[in-house]
Amino acid sequence: MPNLFSPLPGETRRLLDGIPALIDRTFPLPGRFRSGLSADVAELSRLLTSGRGERGLSYLGRPAMLSAYLRFFLPWNLFRLCRLLPGLDLDLKSGDVVTDLGSGPLTLASALWICRPDLREASIEFQCIDRSGTALEAGKKFFAALSGEGCRWKIRTSRGELGAERASPANLVCAANVLNEMYGDVSRAARGDMGRNAEKSARLLLAHAAPGASVLVVEPGFPRCGEFVALVRGALTERGLAPLAPCPHAAACPMPGGQRGERKRWCHFAFETADAPAELLRLSAAAGLPKERATMSFLLAGRHAEATREAASADVSQRKEAVPVRVVSDAFPLPNQRLGRYCCSGKGLALLAGERHEIENARSGALADAVFARGGTDRKSGLPICHLIRSCR
Repeated sequence: MPNLFSPLPGETRRLLDGIPALIDRTFPLPGRFRSGLSADVAELSRLLTSGRGERGLSYLGRPAMLSAYLRFFLPWNLFRLCRLLPGLDLDLKSGDVVTDLGSGPLTLASALWICRPDLREASIEFQCIDRSGTALEAGKKFFAALSGEGCRWKIRTSRGELGAERASPANLVCAANVLNEMYGDVSRAARGDMGRNAEKSARLLLAHAAPGASVLVVEPGFPRCGEFVALVRGALTERGLAPLAPCPHAAACPMPGGQRGERKRWCHFAFETADAPAELLRLSAAAGLPKERATMSFLLAGRHAEATREAASADVSQRKEAVPVRVVSDAFPLPNQRLGRYCCSGKGLALLAGERHEIENARSGALADAVFARGGTDRKSGLPICHLIRSCR
């Protein structure tokens, strides 16, 4: 398993920087509407958060809202996915099928094209399903402009409710920023309802999956979304899929979103947005939605994890009881000029402590090998303490 959220390579950043201009060329915006774009972005943001009850199913059918989505939410979602996808072992090759549930304007396929140039020569079929025909048509037009002539990927779109139609079994089934919207407002849902909805989500994802397929779920990095992803993780595990990322283990999730004392812990990752397109940052500021950091919760799960886990366990036994840990927080000061970060491991949530240069290099999303101090417990958090024995990989 590689590190997550590594800095953008040069080509990826160049392509992302060109997205605002590409959208303007592909979907020209009359001058009389451009002055109201920032207000439209702010209104769409409200409808997607606090105003969900007013949104309606066809909100992207309104020209102003579609324009705001294409110029603001599409580029931001592309940026987030381009920071995530290169660090995932998606194991795609020619002849494979990817089903994208709730694909909107083909965001996932576009992000893969931008950040995974190694896949561009593979003959991959994308089955993109969404209830908004307007968003799908816009996505086809955008992806064609992005990929140009001679693209070997086959894009098939299907309009309809996600559970109403079954496409060809897929090698990878994706649901990005959609599951939390399928069952109403996740932030207000009772724990029991969230559990039942996670079970429904697991059944839906696997209904589209071929034997041996992987499943990718991406959600906003809010507490309840992180809690929901943890519940989906459990539901998929019960059905034979093991977590591949971000989890460095297949044990119970130590950050299910529940309470521990007065602190709620949920699995999420945050990263800086300084390398996002400058035009996008300007639009964000004009709309009153500045984004200095981007966040997400996600899960990649698959059936081929068993052999990987066994190999990793055998390797660990040769390294003086070292265990793989995934760094899940920013750095914070500890006594004696040291730094710490929280990390996830098969032994649960832990405090990764060390010298400043060590912990600064072990950024959020990094995978490292650590050894647990015998009897060592952090006074403030009550978590066991571990130390790096091998630099992050």
